[in-house]
Amino acid sequence: MGPRPEGVRVAELVATLSYAADLGLGQPMAHCMRQTVIALRLADLLGADAADREATFYLGLLMNAYCHADAAEQAEWFGDDIGLKGDLFEAFDMTTAQFVPFMLRRVAARGSGLERARRVAVASVVGKRTAMTFLTTHATLGSQFAMRIGLGEASASAIGQGYEQWDGRGLPRGLKGEQICLPARLVPFASPVEVFSRRHGVEAARSIARRRRGTQFDARVVDAFCDHAEEVLADLDNAADWDVVLADKPFLDRRVDGAELDELLEAMADLVDMKSPHLAGHSRGVANLAAAAARVSGGSDDEVTTVRRAGLIHDLGRLGVSNAIWDKPALLGGTERDRVQLHPHLTERMLARVDALTASRTIAARHHERLDGSGYPRGLGAAALSPQDRLLAAADVYHAMTEPRPYRPPASADHAARVLQSEVRDGRLDGEAVNAVLAAAGRRAPARRQWPGGLTAREVEVLQLVARGQSDKQVARRLGVTHKTASNHVQHIYVKLGVSSRAAATLWATQHGLMGQFETD
Repeated sequence: MGPRPEGVRVAELVATLSYAADLGLGQPMAHCMRQTVIALRLADLLGADAADREATFYLGLLMNAYCHADAAEQAEWFGDDIGLKGDLFEAFDMTTAQFVPFMLRRVAARGSGLERARRVAVASVVGKRTAMTFLTTHATLGSQFAMRIGLGEASASAIGQGYEQWDGRGLPRGLKGEQICLPARLVPFASPVEVFSRRHGVEAARSIARRRRGTQFDARVVDAFCDHAEEVLADLDNAADWDVVLADKPFLDRRVDGAELDELLEAMADLVDMKSPHLAGHSRGVANLAAAAARVSGGSDDEVTTVRRAGLIHDLGRLGVSNAIWDKPALLGGTERDRVQLHPHLTERMLARVDALTASRTIAARHHERLDGSGYPRGLGAAALSPQDRLLAAADVYHAMTEPRPYRPPASADHAARVLQSEVRDGRLDGEAVNAVLAAAGRRAPARRQWPGGLTAREVEVLQLVARGQSDKQVARRLGVTHKTASNHVQHIYVKLGVSSRAAATLWATQHGLMGQFETD
């Protein structure tokens, strides 16, 4: 047996994100794996070349990677954003007359009578435009992500076309027919086919395929599926297993290590933190703070790298919890707390098969454990928690304290320090770890004199408020300006950055170090 290859396969990290997308869509983990297998089997039936097969593979795993990018807005409209997306698959079996009341019921499902009436009234005017903005954002950011992690132009283009339709009624460009690349005709078809065949059987999948033949879906793809449905859907549980999906494909051999791996994990962290405006920049900030604290503690270069990577991946599991919980402006109920306390376990599950990140994954999964056993998800005590576990836990508490949350404003550095010190006295956090975190937090980068993207200091202030989910009216009140002035500021910033949505602006701000309380030099 030869030496073990170094680094992490990019395909493994992409597959990890597919698990996150499964949870965000309200589907069992491996839905995206299964839809990828279906799409690849159809590609074989249609004689796809190697380039199309590669793009089909990556589109299958990443098509919905950014479906949570505007989850805050989705939750504002519909309540449970994850529940909505799970239910939307059944809409493939609805007529227009059935679909409209289905959506209106979701819009009117919560709040007072007046609030429900207002949402329904607004939905009839702006609902379609809002949905179009969501899908355009998902496609655009997904395509940019593919390029950022080096998947290549063909895969990035396919991801950017993932919401186009055969009849030209899709987004973001309204492409029609064979203007849409083959992978983007296969995967969006394979997705509902996977769900309907799993929930209702092969004939139900054939039925929804035929219903959308020649409109949403390419007739040739539909016919290939209907003629070979049993073959295409055969033994999906085994065919969609991690090892099987990631085996024997030459385009899956690329590995990353060192700085290149760190850049890819940063891209994943940025993706995760878009789950809520209150989390923008959180994972980067925690990672940087924990790494600086590890240096203060005298950690080796390898230990610093390991704990920083743990910080970047520690909140992957957040994508499996609805924004109706994360963005709730009040104390959580018991069931809601139970859901929240699952997210470190979900992080561990998603990364369980990425062997090269085992050390960082273990630390990440323990960032809510406490020395006295009062933490979660496993209630580990001091004997089980390493120095690096303790550092990440302290860094996460400090950083979260200095960020806004739906139920409180950000705390000052002094107040956050007092909270951490009280946690030490109460036996929950480690004193040495807390001291290292507070020492590191006192060494922040100096204030900038120049801002990225040609932004002014005032524009940076506005951008940060927008990234935190503030509306134009809220920005105006915060800055003491008129609504029109605030709106003009926001639009001017969007033009400067080349973005068209809050989600895209938030991602830009995070990537350029404008979000997160702790930034490196």
